[in-house]
Amino acid sequence: MLRISGLERSSLLDYPGKISAIIFTYGCDLKCPYCHNPELVIEGFDKAKSFTEEEVLSFLKSRKGKLDALVITGGEPLVQKELLPFIKKVKEMGFLIKLDSNGTFPDKLKDLIETGFVDYVAMDVKYPKAGYVKNSMIPGVAKKIEQSIKTIMDSGLDYEFRTTYVKPLHALESVEGIGKMIKGAKNYYIQNFRPGKTIDPTLTKENSFTAKELEEIKKTMEKYVENVQIR
Repeated sequence: MLRISGLERSSLLDYPGKISAIIFTYGCDLKCPYCHNPELVIEGFDKAKSFTEEEVLSFLKSRKGKLDALVITGGEPLVQKELLPFIKKVKEMGFLIKLDSNGTFPDKLKDLIETGFVDYVAMDVKYPKAGYVKNSMIPGVAKKIEQSIKTIMDSGLDYEFRTTYVKPLHALESVEGIGKMIKGAKNYYIQNFRPGKTIDPTLTKENSFTAKELEEIKKTMEKYVENVQIR
């Protein structure tokens, strides 16, 4: 059974052009200090209410004709081996599937895309390659990220890449590195850090970028990506 922490019953923002529901899955192989879902990542952290697969599927059944899609986010959904059987059940109900991923499981991502059950992929590109090596304990992480980016861009699916910018983890000088990693991509979204319930509770608005700085990031990324937007 897929371990599901949360259910958002309706969203107009998370799947472009579609009305979607969102589920949040437990577990992640990264521990980003600015993560706003620590209860999904850290064992022993205050847990949110859990939902069973049956509860989610029953809800979706009741919303057929009113919802277009289900967004599956986390955490990192690909850490759970039960993900594919669950997605298959949702697809059989006629819903589109959007997957949010951090890109650290390139083989699982490729296998899932090749099933034809996923319609849209959003991947967080958290750092340039050197940043992944510095901030992650995952062996070969930079190569894994590159593989996932290539898989997504070659898939023929709708997709987006996105980065949440947080001082001092990100600097304006590091933007070029991210741009080179996703050169030729269709869509890239810049997300500014917003303080709140994070893994690192010391982060504040001082860790956010200014509007001017975000525009500088946008200008740089437009050299590499067709469509760049600030969220």
